Amino acid sequence: MLPAILIIVAVVVVGLIAFVAMQPADFRLSRSATMTAAPADVFAQVNDFHRWDNWSPWAKIDPNMKVTYDGPSSGEGAAYSWDGNNKAGAGKMTITKSQPAKQIVIRLEFLKPFKATNQAEFAFEPKGNDTLVTWTMTGTKNFMMKAVHLMMNMDKLLGPDFEKGLAEMKAVVEKEKE
Repeated sequence: MLPAILIIVAVVVVGLIAFVAMQPADFRLSRSATMTAAPADVFAQVNDFHRWDNWSPWAKIDPNMKVTYDGPSSGEGAAYSWDGNNKAGAGKMTITKSQPAKQIVIRLEFLKPFKATNQAEFAFEPKGNDTLVTWTMTGTKNFMMKAVHLMMNMDKLLGPDFEKGLAEMKAVVEKEKE
């Protein structure tokens, strides 16, 4: 009887490992919002990490979070590092591409609570007197992250944070235009 149970358990474990391994390696999360402001005004909010505290959904998670800025004050090469509590984690963001009023690409390096390197992109598209801002994050999942994503949907987990951040950014840029 015991050998049969062990065989069944082994088959289930191997099946679960195979199922996790076959999950897509790449993920993509994206949200958009329209703001009544020129693309250059919205672009300025993202291109300068010093302004992120005004709208970032993660800036207020840990009031004691240690933040450092490196490189130029804005644009390519500007970097923002953080080290916070368990909820805020630790990591670094570096702007790798900055096309004024069009696009910003950021390398995201997460150190805590898990290690990962992802890419964030902000696109700014003029729509008459408004700007359509699209915030996208992409990355590759290792085996452990594939397993975690089976239980935690990245879109449901981070999508609301992106929506909150875009809503805060909209409030900031539209208030500045008054």
